[in-house]
Amino acid sequence: MTHPTLIRRDARTGLLPIALALADTGVPVLPLRAGKVPFGNCRDCATNACGGRPNMKTPGPCSCPRPCHAWAAATTDRAVLSSPAWTAVWRRAAAIAYHPGGTGVTVVDLDDADAVAWAREHLPATRTVPTTRGQHWIYRGVMPSANGVRPGVDIKSTMSYARYLGPGAGTVAELPDAVRALVRKPSVIRPPLAAVSAPVPAGGGECRHRSPVFLERGIAMAEQRITEARSAVHATVYRTFLAVLSTHGRCGCLTDRHVARLFTAAQGKGESPRHCTDAWTNARTALGM
Repeated sequence: MTHPTLIRRDARTGLLPIALALADTGVPVLPLRAGKVPFGNCRDCATNACGGRPNMKTPGPCSCPRPCHAWAAATTDRAVLSSPAWTAVWRRAAAIAYHPGGTGVTVVDLDDADAVAWAREHLPATRTVPTTRGQHWIYRGVMPSANGVRPGVDIKSTMSYARYLGPGAGTVAELPDAVRALVRKPSVIRPPLAAVSAPVPAGGGECRHRSPVFLERGIAMAEQRITEARSAVHATVYRTFLAVLSTHGRCGCLTDRHVARLFTAAQGKGESPRHCTDAWTNARTALGM
C-alpha cells in the first residue's frame, strides 16, 4: 500500500484534501465521526432498508449518495468524495478511514505494547504506522477480517475499515501465513441449539416488503450484525431483533424459519435460549406488538 505524503489538517481545509489524495492513489476512503466509528446510515438506509451496497457480503442495490453502510461506502471516486452530501459529512468528520481489502492489503492492528512485542517476535517486518496505543502493521494481500484473534490483536482486511494515521515507515511485505493462521480457528463441537420458542407477529398490516429478495437480505444482514458483534452481545441481539421487527413484524413477512435463523446466530455468539426469548419479547413489547 502506497500512502501519499501526509497532508496536515487545518481549520480551512479539514480532512477532505487528505481523503482525495488517498483516493488518487487507489485507496478507498470514508469519513469517521468522533469515537473512531463511521457515520450512521441516513433515514432511507436505516436498518438496511435500501438493501445494502453492492460490495457488501449481502449484495444490494443501494444508490444512496451519502456515506452510508460503513466500510462498504469507502470509495476512490473524487466526484463522490467531493459531492455536497459527502462534503457536509467531511466538515463534521474527526478522522479518515480506508478499506484495507479494497486497497489490496491487510492491517494487523496491534492495540498495546504487549501486542507489538508479540508481533516483533513472531511476524516478519513490514510497514508500520504508529497508533494511539500501539501500531498498524500493513502487509500486501487480503484475507478475512477478524477481531480479537489474540490479546490486543485485530485483523482488518476485507469487509472492515482502518483509520488512516499517516504513511508509516518501512517496506510493505507479503502477507505471511503466520497472519493468515490467526483466523483459522479449530472446529468447535457445540451442543445442539435450542428450538425457537418465540411467537411470530401475526401481522395484518399492509405489507411493503413482499419481495423475497428484500426479506432475505434483511435477515442475512441481521445475522451478520449479530455474528460480527465485537462486544455487548446482549445489546446487539436486542437492537437487531428490534430492527427486524420494526421493519417486518407488522405485515406478516416473518416466519418461524426467519426467527430460527436469528436465534441460531445469537446462540452462536453464546446467548442462551432464555436470553434470546427475552430479547425477542422485549423488542415486541417496545414496539407494542
